[in-house]
Amino acid sequence: MWRGHEDVLCRALAAAAEREQVEGVVSVLLGDDAAIAGMNREFRGREGATNVLSFPPAQPDPPGPGRFLGDIALAAETIVEEAQFQGKSFDAHAAHLVVHGFLHLLGYDHENDADASRMEARETEILRSVGIDDPYT
Repeated sequence: MWRGHEDVLCRALAAAAEREQVEGVVSVLLGDDAAIAGMNREFRGREGATNVLSFPPAQPDPPGPGRFLGDIALAAETIVEEAQFQGKSFDAHAAHLVVHGFLHLLGYDHENDADASRMEARETEILRSVGIDDPYT
């Protein structure tokens, strides 16, 4: 399922890193819903799959190209279902979610309206730079 989609995820991550002026390494897990549901339960205490999870490192590395920024886990079936429901391509939705997860690794959140607006604007800007439409319209 994931074969052939790596390029768009890599381009989206590279654009996000460039926009945020950060260098480093991110691992991306492209898992099934069962695996992501298990992670969601174990690490967040929530039941069921979610489209994306982000895990920053426990101890941040010093800045630099080899700096480990964290892990991003994407749920395959959830992304397919959401993309179909929203009338988007799989690639566009997966790219949005990997950028969303990346921004969480950098400290962005959406706990209040102001933070959500800031994060959504940044996501839209990054995605537009790689030819992906605003995910919120």
